[in-house]
Amino acid sequence: MTWTAFHNRGETLRSVIATSAVRRDGILPMDVDGVAAAFRDELDLLAALTLKWHTRLSGQAERMLAHQPMDLDEAVAIAWSNTAHELPGVRLIIDHYRAHPLDDAMASAMVAAGFKEHHLLAVMAGRSGLGDAAAGRIGAELEERARLLHRGLPMITPDAAYAEPEVRGSLFERLRAVVAA
Repeated sequence: MTWTAFHNRGETLRSVIATSAVRRDGILPMDVDGVAAAFRDELDLLAALTLKWHTRLSGQAERMLAHQPMDLDEAVAIAWSNTAHELPGVRLIIDHYRAHPLDDAMASAMVAAGFKEHHLLAVMAGRSGLGDAAAGRIGAELEERARLLHRGLPMITPDAAYAEPEVRGSLFERLRAVVAA
C-alpha cells in the first residue's frame, strides 16, 4: 500500500467514524465518499473500525489505570464507557454486526473480536492472564458493568473523567484506608 493510499484510507476512516457518530444507526456507512476505493468490502471496513475501537479502548484503559489504580474493575469500566462516548457510532456498528453479521466470515471475525475485547478487559482489570480460559467470561462481565455505567452517566469530559479525587485525612489515615481495602 502506498503512502497516498494509506493516507486516503485514514481520511476515509475518519469520515466514516464521523458519519457513524451522526447517524447512530449501527449500519456501516458504505455510502461515504472514498469507502469503495479504500476498503474491499463491509468486512474490511468493519475490521478497521474494530481496530480503531480496540486501540482507543486500550489507550483509555491505560490512562484510567494510571489515575485509578486501586479499583481496577472500575477503571476498566470507566475506560470502556469513555471510549463508547468518544466513538458512539463505532460501538453501535460493532454491536449491530456482532448480533447480525452479513455472512459467516463476518460472524467469525466478530466472535474473534469480542473474544479479544473480553480478554483485554479481564487482563487490564488484573482479573485474568493471557490465555486464561476464564478471561472471556470475566471480560464479558466487565463489559456488562461498563455498559450499565455508560447508560447511567452523562457525557464524560476528559477533565471530569480524570479529575484527581479530593485528598481527605492525613497521610497516615489514607495509608490505613488503602491497606484496609
